[in-house]
Amino acid sequence: MQLLHDVDLTPFNTFGLKAAARDFAVLENESDLPDLVKLPAFDRHTVLWLGGGSNILLMQDYDGLVVHMQNKGIRELFRSDSLVYIEAQAGEVWHDFVLKTLDMGLCGLENLSLIPGTVGASPVQNIGAYGVEVKDIIHSVRCFDLDTLSFVELSNADCCFSYRESLFKQQGKGRYVIVSVVFALKEHFTANVRYGDLAAVLAEKCAGRAATAKDVSEAVCSIRASKLPDPKVLGNVGSFFKNPIVDHETAHRLLARYPDMPHYPQADGSVKLAAGWLIDQCRLKGYGIGGAAVHDKQALVLVNKHHASAQDVHRLAQHICRTVQQTFGVVLHAEPNWLPASFSL
Repeated sequence: MQLLHDVDLTPFNTFGLKAAARDFAVLENESDLPDLVKLPAFDRHTVLWLGGGSNILLMQDYDGLVVHMQNKGIRELFRSDSLVYIEAQAGEVWHDFVLKTLDMGLCGLENLSLIPGTVGASPVQNIGAYGVEVKDIIHSVRCFDLDTLSFVELSNADCCFSYRESLFKQQGKGRYVIVSVVFALKEHFTANVRYGDLAAVLAEKCAGRAATAKDVSEAVCSIRASKLPDPKVLGNVGSFFKNPIVDHETAHRLLARYPDMPHYPQADGSVKLAAGWLIDQCRLKGYGIGGAAVHDKQALVLVNKHHASAQDVHRLAQHICRTVQQTFGVVLHAEPNWLPASFSL
């Protein structure tokens, strides 16, 4: 494994913030991990495990080791009760993996099409879209445990999944290096089109015929492409804010004032709101600070419009949070990880 120094990280983060890594290594095989952790440059408390760079905001140069996860491979493990268990290595590009499973005649991931990032990042954030969360499809996660310096298999329950949260962001943060994920996919397709405008787009696409998993994937891609800019053209990290979850009383109060407000009741009685709608109602689409701006087609997305600095992004995010809280009394939280964390909102 080659250790590089003073590596430009601009190509490795989808927002395109300029930063450099003091030390940089590429991990192509999980078997290299025991040797990697013995390197003098390795510090488990500061090492940055980097996938697609779609969920980080590099606020300054990284004074430590960055490990770019590039281990690849997809294989079928076994079949049981109409489920097919597929293992994907952490370095696989998420959308490419979704398309591969569809080509294999499997379903379950179609609603999660075109989400940026890698397979290894998907359990960390418990990625979700159009009524589906990846926790509902993950069977287990294989990790390298930095406490014991051994490989372990964590079950779905072990991962402590919740909305945009997991063991890997909470008590297991800094301990587990995800090397692969096993997904339980279905052989028989049942469409999940209850969320957003997916049903309408799918109905128009299929024109009366029965929809397939590939149809759903293509519809999701079409919707996302119409709203979300390509990071290769306009730097962004996808959805910048989590959809806030409020108590029933708060939701009832807001609905009395805004009866058309999108809202999604949760099993525990709380209500999930649409962060993009809240931001849009504050008339912040297109609003910018320095080189950073709110996307003019989707208020949930912040973009690197013109050589944005880290400070531009931070100031813009703070302004959005203040405005939404003043208007609705709702607190927004950012989805991407701020590095260093001292910049978080």
